[in-house]
Amino acid sequence: MKHIVLLTLPLFLAACGPSYGMKVPGSLVKKLPFEVRIELLEAENELALAVDKVDENNNEIDRARDNIRRARSRQEAAEDEVDRATDEVSREVAKLAIEESEARVEYLRAKQRLSVGLRDVSELSRNCAFARFEFAKLTAARKAKVEGSEKLDPKEFEEQVAECEAEVKEELADLSEEQKEEKTTREAWEAKKTALAKKTFDARASPYVENL
Repeated sequence: MKHIVLLTLPLFLAACGPSYGMKVPGSLVKKLPFEVRIELLEAENELALAVDKVDENNNEIDRARDNIRRARSRQEAAEDEVDRATDEVSREVAKLAIEESEARVEYLRAKQRLSVGLRDVSELSRNCAFARFEFAKLTAARKAKVEGSEKLDPKEFEEQVAECEAEVKEELADLSEEQKEEKTTREAWEAKKTALAKKTFDARASPYVENL
């Protein structure tokens, strides 16, 4: 979704029922001169990008879920290798593979928790973009002296934007623990992966070593 028609975008978001959804009546927007509507493209495109960002974060959550499933399968395979190992070296490699798989699962779970939080923030950011778009429409309508625009208070629309943006900052700050956990578990997994790679002669094609 690279660009959304000016008059259909509010209808799309209204169906989503966003918070901070105070809107400029469509009847006012229809009265805007073409040259004034052009001035709204930047805010409209910003909103389209915010909508895309929500989709990207949802896809990231799906990828994390698939990666966790694969990591668990690798862990089970490594556990089977321990039982089948015929010498000490093979047994040690299999044990390292188990540790790497366990660390991978912990990291992916932490990453998924962070991704869920970031998805929630992106949804709120989308609503902020919606609020900015509505504020831009009201500003344009009053600039063009569209009849009826004088009945709407620009301050209320501006405050809607400010409140939403403040909530985004607050939610991002609340994700600090998830970000730390994601970083810590990733570093732990990287260490286990490096140890396993060294034990298998740093072979990048080793069946035990897999990058995400």
